[in-house]
Amino acid sequence: MTKAYIFPGQGSQSVGMVDDFLDASSAFSNRLKEASDLIGFDLTAIVKNGPVEELNRTEITQPALLATSVAMCEHFLAEGGPSAELLAGHSVGEYSALVVSGAFTFSDGVALVHHRGRLMQQAVPKGEGLMAAVIGLDDHVVEEICAEIDGVVSPANYNSPGQLVIAGSAKAVEIASDRCQEAGARRVIPLEVSVPSHCDLMNSASEGLVDLLNEASIQTPRVPIYQNVNARPSTDPDEIRNGLIEQVRSPVLWTECIRSMIRDGATEFFECGPGRVLSGLMRRIDRSAQTVALGDFSSFMKQVEMFK
Repeated sequence: MTKAYIFPGQGSQSVGMVDDFLDASSAFSNRLKEASDLIGFDLTAIVKNGPVEELNRTEITQPALLATSVAMCEHFLAEGGPSAELLAGHSVGEYSALVVSGAFTFSDGVALVHHRGRLMQQAVPKGEGLMAAVIGLDDHVVEEICAEIDGVVSPANYNSPGQLVIAGSAKAVEIASDRCQEAGARRVIPLEVSVPSHCDLMNSASEGLVDLLNEASIQTPRVPIYQNVNARPSTDPDEIRNGLIEQVRSPVLWTECIRSMIRDGATEFFECGPGRVLSGLMRRIDRSAQTVALGDFSSFMKQVEMFK
């Protein structure tokens, strides 16, 4: 059975999200301390104690997710978990996948996502952008509604069949949300995020990433990375770099990433990171794929026992 590891993005974080892991593993704690020293914020304290407003700041959320996701994967592998044969990550989770693959060092990955978060936060003044999840409407209907609206609003995350996140300027997203409900959407849920990712409002962030990623050392990953921008596997550093530059202003093709991995033989998925968002999406994409959310500590320990 081909083993795939997947890494979550923003929205998976919560205060206290890895307390059990911090208590169980000094190596896990050391990764958070290392990340804290790199960015000048006490990530351990923020992750453990909040406040939630601080954890949800994009420049904090992104390195916190990368550090905890990578530490979780390393801890699992050290306890006997199977080697990854395919990798993917949702939005900032793609950077976690690249660190695990050896394409980025841990320190480079933390620094990159910290700067990425700052660029994204600077791109749109607070309150001027919005994201919303549209539930229960065909993708093409949402796409058509967005295309008809003046202002910036477009699909941002193709999360699963029947779940598409839209992003853009607050007013345009609100109008699109109303029209999606009128068109028969089961629910439209505004998201608690500080920036509208994966839309044209992130053009300046994408341009800012050019210099950062051109200066970064990207090694050939040990296993293929399925990139958000095209749902195709890559082991080419230049292709990976270009994909990351475009990713911040382009939609996340998550449904197609998972389907591509399954077509390429993936039968068992391990979600490495806080929560179980990706495992929930997996049930809507392909229920036949076996998925384990390692962010649940009891599930993590059960898996460890299985592979001992």
